[in-house]
Amino acid sequence: MSFYLDDPQSNHPEAELITARIDSGIRWLKVQQNDDGGWGDTAQNYSNISTTMLVVAALHASHRVTEFQSQIEAAEQYIDSKGGIDGLKKRYGKDKTFAVPILANCAMAGIVPWKQVAALPFEAACVPQKFYNLMQLPVVSYAIPALVAIGQAKFILDPPWNPIQKCIRKLSINRSLGVLQKMQPASGGYLEATPLTSFVTMALVKSGRAEHPVVKNGIRFLISSFRGETEGQGSWPIDTNLSIWNTTLSVNALANYQPDFQRDLAGPPDANFDACRNWILENQNTTVHPFTGAEPGGWGWSDHSGAVPDADDTPGAMLALKHLATGSNQEFAQKLNFASKNGLLWLLRLQNRDKGWPTFCRGWGKLPFDRSGNDITAHVIRGLLAWNDKTLKTNKAIESGFRYLRANQQNDGSWLPLWFGNQDQPDDTNPYYGTAKVLLAYRDANAFDTHEAVIGLRWLFENQNADGGWGGGKSLRRETDRLGSSSVEETALCTEVLLDDNNPQSQVAAQRGVDWLISAVESNCVDKSWPIGFYFAKLWYFEKLYPLIFATSALGRAMQIKHELNKQID
Repeated sequence: MSFYLDDPQSNHPEAELITARIDSGIRWLKVQQNDDGGWGDTAQNYSNISTTMLVVAALHASHRVTEFQSQIEAAEQYIDSKGGIDGLKKRYGKDKTFAVPILANCAMAGIVPWKQVAALPFEAACVPQKFYNLMQLPVVSYAIPALVAIGQAKFILDPPWNPIQKCIRKLSINRSLGVLQKMQPASGGYLEATPLTSFVTMALVKSGRAEHPVVKNGIRFLISSFRGETEGQGSWPIDTNLSIWNTTLSVNALANYQPDFQRDLAGPPDANFDACRNWILENQNTTVHPFTGAEPGGWGWSDHSGAVPDADDTPGAMLALKHLATGSNQEFAQKLNFASKNGLLWLLRLQNRDKGWPTFCRGWGKLPFDRSGNDITAHVIRGLLAWNDKTLKTNKAIESGFRYLRANQQNDGSWLPLWFGNQDQPDDTNPYYGTAKVLLAYRDANAFDTHEAVIGLRWLFENQNADGGWGGGKSLRRETDRLGSSSVEETALCTEVLLDDNNPQSQVAAQRGVDWLISAVESNCVDKSWPIGFYFAKLWYFEKLYPLIFATSALGRAMQIKHELNKQID
């Protein structure tokens, strides 16, 4: 936004509003600097070189160097201690999805030479979308807009010496810009994401296209997605919202205590449940998606136009619709069956050759966040189990999915997820989340007696914290020491799984987990969220509803089991 205001050719009808947004953002950043001089992705994260370099670039771009000289000096010392530019590149390895935009951002701010920014093959976007996965691109499937915009900025501001390459890329500018414009949703925000939209917008502005429609729409998105001083203390969210993901998680959590849930659905008409069912159905993708070329049938994470169908939100929506199908009339049941069949077909077509499921696009296996994932595969299996359709050969897909999970289990019995982490674990992995999510698929398939499930369950109860919870770490701050350093999110997930395992050790661990969660509720700590989510390439986020949803799910399952035992006694 600062680059946009600085461009002399731009028309700035909202310059005053933009300036106010920038000022608020600067104030927010000032108080978030950590003691080591760096910044973390969120207010709850350790410092990292990526975010710290972006903050320093933002302070330079917004002409605040003199005002923030001491903060910038401390940040530069932190950056140097982490290896500088080489340290940044090392963090991402071969994945240029985030490393190149960060360095380009710094180059645009004048603090890094353009020679340090790798060229991106933006001309590749001119190839038909269905062939992208064959081109071994240096960015993930969902970062094509950054490939185009950052690639063009590098080409225009630091052109290559090779005349043939220069000619090809020059001829590709307008056509790849057309692809960029086609991919931009009505909201203006690519993937509804502040980072991606900002990278695209600033690259076009700095390379002389400040009046391009993509820039105008991107600025509109950034203005509208700002969180005010009272809501977010002058910050921007990483993504607009997770409305579909959170809604379906909530429905599935509430359904864990069946007596209450079924009574609510089967009783007098409930406008809220009807509206929820309709809303989930209305948000199923019904056309070929312009961003990834995804076929109809999937769901994205948000009801906003920038969301993209994926293999985590789709089974989540299908599981929620299965729960909400109870008590529906015949007409509505037909709609649910039609939607579920389309969802099944969409998931079956997405399965990779390794028999796991990727997040967005089949066949992109070069970079980690495009490969098949354990948490994604397990969630898909649960969705297929819920709406099993023999005519679609779902059993075959389920069996092969379990083979993928067996092959990707760690030697110690755990599984690692793709989209979730723990900053206190080696390499930011999160075996608590991954193992629990995979074992939920084994639970739904009544397969806890398999070897891999047995050793996975054993890993869970053997890795329970002394305080009775799971996960968390030394950086977890609580208002009370009574709960220790475990997190609500990880504790709830592990507890829910162990509740259904008849192994006495699992039952003891599960009861300790339930007790921990009850204490968290009574201590008003159940709404203290923890950054366990990844967005982009290991870009942390936390979601305030996660601890509430996960705790509700686990405690609801505990109540349901107790209810079933009481019925047997009676």
